[in-house]
Amino acid sequence: MLLAFDNRLYRPANANYVKIAFENSQISTEKTNKKHMNNFEKTEEFCSAYGLSMPVIMAPMAGACPAELAAAVSNAGGMGACGVLPLTPGQISVWTEKFRSGTNGAFLLNSWIPGPEPTRDYNHEELLKKFLSDFGPEVPLIDARNLQISFEEQCEAMLEARPNVISSIMGLYEPAFIEKMKQHGIKWFATVTSVSEAILAQKAGADALVVQGSEAGGHRGNFYTAYDQSAGLMALLPVVADVVDIPLIATGGIVDSRSVSAAILLGASAVQIGTGLLRTPEAAIKSSWADAIKVTRPEDTITTRAFSGKPGRAIRNCYTEAAHKKDSPIPTSYPMQRALTEGMRLKASDENKIDSMQAWAGQAASLAKDINAQDLLRNLWNEVEDKLR
Repeated sequence: MLLAFDNRLYRPANANYVKIAFENSQISTEKTNKKHMNNFEKTEEFCSAYGLSMPVIMAPMAGACPAELAAAVSNAGGMGACGVLPLTPGQISVWTEKFRSGTNGAFLLNSWIPGPEPTRDYNHEELLKKFLSDFGPEVPLIDARNLQISFEEQCEAMLEARPNVISSIMGLYEPAFIEKMKQHGIKWFATVTSVSEAILAQKAGADALVVQGSEAGGHRGNFYTAYDQSAGLMALLPVVADVVDIPLIATGGIVDSRSVSAAILLGASAVQIGTGLLRTPEAAIKSSWADAIKVTRPEDTITTRAFSGKPGRAIRNCYTEAAHKKDSPIPTSYPMQRALTEGMRLKASDENKIDSMQAWAGQAASLAKDINAQDLLRNLWNEVEDKLR
């Protein structure tokens, strides 16, 4: 059974199963007798396990993870990544071929764990269509049959791509798929947002945990803990480090050598960087988005369901401000909300207008630099070594 987060109710989709799994966990909430290592022993062991020269992983930012950026990260000594949510199996294969044409380095593929089939409210969708008409083209009739690419087919395509790692977000893979990964020699990184989720993911067989703090840009990874209970990385990471025995990858507000150093000191074996890479030329995002990142302070971001129906952190703009007014219609569930906003999002992208653009960004966005990815990461890791060695 999949463990997935029910975004309509802001609680786990499979609450009874999760409760049983959590209660049956034999992992103590006190510090375990794991091997004690100093900060760099953990990072060096992680790098050795995955063929890296620096413990830096590119966040699998679906829709913003071109193969050129992933290859640049891998060529710098880190791990490239791709979020396959919007990709067909054929497109996953094409991305992988393009990545491998640019590097022999390690890479990761990531997928969302699907939640339960939502119930449509056609009357509410009409209210949303009227609201969205102020920000984009007329919203067409939504055909529910074409809203999502087959999750099962994406999973098979990921296995065929033979990445070093497959990661999950918003849930845990079924045991059968976890076994298939192991048979193919592929490691599993599970995204978690709470201590409870970390315990569940380790018990399910994850090889490492991506510990996502609430500072992170893009979609939240919650599947057991409600998203409005999410903790910041500095509070969450050391507590998780005390109760699990597998490597931790810190993400959320990780942009420069200071945040990387802090994460390592708090127990991380590696870090995952997303927003910090978006201003690099290899990311090739729209200039208005890149320019907005440069001046986005922590308070200039917002956690919103207004783009996709699932909560994610984005740069505040005219659309998000309007969507969060008390008299505005509440976003519907994923994937209908994503389908409803598609025309607006495409128009904003085509016209390079930030006012209604889906511009994901974490709270440390303004620290991101506009230099090539290899130089950015090599400089970052050199600074970390100077700070901590």
